[in-house]
Amino acid sequence: MRRRDLMLVLPAFLLAGCGQLTRLSEVGQPPAMTPTANPTLDPAWRPVTMPMPNPQPAPTEPASLWRSGSRAFFKDTRASRVGDILTIIVTMNDSGTLKNATTASSNGSESMGIPNLFGLENAIPTMLSGVSSSALVNTNSTGASGGTGQIQRSEAVTLNLAGVVTQVLPNGNLVIVAHDEVRVNSELLVLTLSGVVRPEDITSENTINDDQIAEERVSYGGRGQLTDVQTPRWGQQLLNILLPF
Repeated sequence: MRRRDLMLVLPAFLLAGCGQLTRLSEVGQPPAMTPTANPTLDPAWRPVTMPMPNPQPAPTEPASLWRSGSRAFFKDTRASRVGDILTIIVTMNDSGTLKNATTASSNGSESMGIPNLFGLENAIPTMLSGVSSSALVNTNSTGASGGTGQIQRSEAVTLNLAGVVTQVLPNGNLVIVAHDEVRVNSELLVLTLSGVVRPEDITSENTINDDQIAEERVSYGGRGQLTDVQTPRWGQQLLNILLPF
């Protein structure tokens, strides 16, 4: 292979990234599951910063056995510290339809002549054979465009998963991260969830609904043989991005 051809092919392989190498390493075996690890050690993890109210001193009552915000007399069993675990109830049942249509058309015409130009108009037919001075320029244009688009989606996800508190913000809100993997035959399903919750929204059973999570990020997908069949090849994706027609 010539050097020039190699320089053209090499970027394509680099664009494939480590994902292709991972898939090649799993040929003949099911997708490998991610080892259980500290989520804050993930290279993509970043500490969360949120707008904070002015700090207020917690009220204290001498000789009181009750702790402010506690749901139990002797101990608050809800998640409240880094490393605590709580159950997240995910119920997503969304559907939507978006449809639009656009039509545009335009017409234009221009004409120009020089009937009189200091007597030089008679010289124009001589300089330009067969040209009339009364119609030197005549242009017209017609343009039309039309577009239509429609999006229909229907999503339903119902499950419970456990998350871990990774950060306690200065106002007491908790940053949570949940990661769940299920392997069925040769298909690995991955669900990740992250967000910020209020301690008071956590029930006495140490659960919280997903609609009470601020800045919620949910990713539900996976990889495997079925995903490979349904996903366009990276070369086709590259051409779809770069080709202008």
